[in-house]
Amino acid sequence: MTLDPNPSIDATTSYKNAPTRVISAGGVDFAYRELGPQTGTPVIFLTHLAANLDNWDPRVVDGIATKHRVITFDNRGVGASSGKVPDTVEAMAHDAVTFIRAVGFDQVDLLGFSMGGMIAQVIALEQPHLVRKLILTGTGPAGGVGIDKVTRISNLDLARGLLTLRDPKTFLFFTRTANGKRSAKEFLARLKERTEHRDKAMSLTGYRAQLKAIHRWGRQEPADLSLIGQPVLVANGDHDRMVPTTNTVDLDRRLPNSQLVIYPDAGHGGIFQHHREFVATALEFLDR
Repeated sequence: MTLDPNPSIDATTSYKNAPTRVISAGGVDFAYRELGPQTGTPVIFLTHLAANLDNWDPRVVDGIATKHRVITFDNRGVGASSGKVPDTVEAMAHDAVTFIRAVGFDQVDLLGFSMGGMIAQVIALEQPHLVRKLILTGTGPAGGVGIDKVTRISNLDLARGLLTLRDPKTFLFFTRTANGKRSAKEFLARLKERTEHRDKAMSLTGYRAQLKAIHRWGRQEPADLSLIGQPVLVANGDHDRMVPTTNTVDLDRRLPNSQLVIYPDAGHGGIFQHHREFVATALEFLDR
């Protein structure tokens, strides 16, 4: 990966053109991109297993950035960021807080997808004053049903993808209905819209460390989510194979100030399949 030659340009209107910047903190060079207005509470995006900056759906980033400052970043050891990927969600959360403080924020909104939603929960519990609102998507609580099986499901669909010459996210993120297959194809095409200065791919060592972290999260004792008093939007598809949708419902039940959205005929990537509806709901939630 090469960094963008002119990262000081702020007139970015689309995520596919957002310059990649670097900031150093806590012994890590964090790669990040930002988009949207420079005022108001920023929305920090926390991403999924094996994902780098290029794995965010540009429709979701662009949509939120119409009204809010959006920042995506590679956590320690991921993509263009330096360091070694931690093997616990808690350590990832601590690194994320280091990054957030480094870019100069005392309060943020968090949008966490899958593993990113687990990281967001830890941040909200450990640093409550740092978080104004949370959006938790395709994720579940510590000790949630089926989360300790993510390694097996991910590796099986990785092999399935190799055998069929398809991106594993086709199977992991979407249903196998006609609608799901079409949505998967459209989503994967959107991820390729950025053609220059793309991020560095995830290493196999880093991928394994993240799998270990998620497995540990799935085996942990449940946290007291009643301590998260901030407004939370909880969303998922109705057929999530990776982090079963029952976990989304459980989060909504246990969080004292939450709003639940379940998308029909959708899987783990329900917010990408239903990106128009999700962005509208997220903007209304953030502006409330």
